[in-house]
Amino acid sequence: MKIHQEVLKAEKQIRKFIRKTPIEFSPYLSKLCNCNVYLKLESEQLTGSFKIRGAFNKLLSCKSELNNGFITASTGNHGKAVAYVSKMLNLKGTVYVPKKVSKTKLEAINFYGINIKKYDGTSGETEIHARKVAEKQEIPFISPYNDIDIVAGQGTVGYEIWEQLQDINAVFVCIGGGGLISGIAGYLKHKNKSLKVLGCEPRNSCAMSVSIKAGKVIEVEHKPTLSDGSAGGIEPGSITFDFCSKYVNEYIQVSEREIKNSMIFMIEKQHKIIEGAAAVPIASLIKKKNLFRNKNVLVVLSGSGVGIDVIREVVRK
Repeated sequence: MKIHQEVLKAEKQIRKFIRKTPIEFSPYLSKLCNCNVYLKLESEQLTGSFKIRGAFNKLLSCKSELNNGFITASTGNHGKAVAYVSKMLNLKGTVYVPKKVSKTKLEAINFYGINIKKYDGTSGETEIHARKVAEKQEIPFISPYNDIDIVAGQGTVGYEIWEQLQDINAVFVCIGGGGLISGIAGYLKHKNKSLKVLGCEPRNSCAMSVSIKAGKVIEVEHKPTLSDGSAGGIEPGSITFDFCSKYVNEYIQVSEREIKNSMIFMIEKQHKIIEGAAAVPIASLIKKKNLFRNKNVLVVLSGSGVGIDVIREVVRK
């Protein structure tokens, strides 16, 4: 499967529905990390994250199959994106969320009027349950990441990066289920095989790198993390596992303290509020700051969906 071709199809299909997000040079991070750092601001995307790209691409691709609705599962950003797209396309669906989903993200999903059901389990368990319900009801299940239409939609971030800034040596991207990094890496590596792609994870929830190391998708213990948008397990047989195996050069894990410090850094220096998942690649770059001395580095800021309660907790030093 050639991701770059799927990304080009997605780009044509969703362009009129999404924002082309800017790339911004960061003088503060550049000085700190001894390289030229650029930020891809998916935090400024509609609904506050990159997820709307995959949601539009998937729902547009299978719209004729959704007369009886659909089911998906989400801890926040995917659910919000799917809810927004459903309203735009006049579709009906249900989002299953973990019982402990953050109040801010639950309200954001609910804002667009989609049906929401809570499940008493982790994000991974909620996803498995939602898929079983969809199978029983014989209606489509929209995976947050394990779907080529979703991956291709997220890959349009890579398409934009190549249009905006081709002279880059490395890209830092947060990994959860792997949809975003699979799409970006699959497209950019087609354009520049020497480009380094670094997968960034919270140490408290690092399913992809542990699975890659094991050579197969395995169960991983997940502890609470500020990077709730990337937390959770990977579905066995997920296409993103193979894509990450092929395209990701290195994996970096960061602590909760490092994520917190990066969120504070972005507020103080860049005057940007970002969610924990977007701070993970910032923390990873700072951790590896001597790796790309004098090179051009791009960091994807995946989203801005963070509640005021979390911000208050983060800024309490």
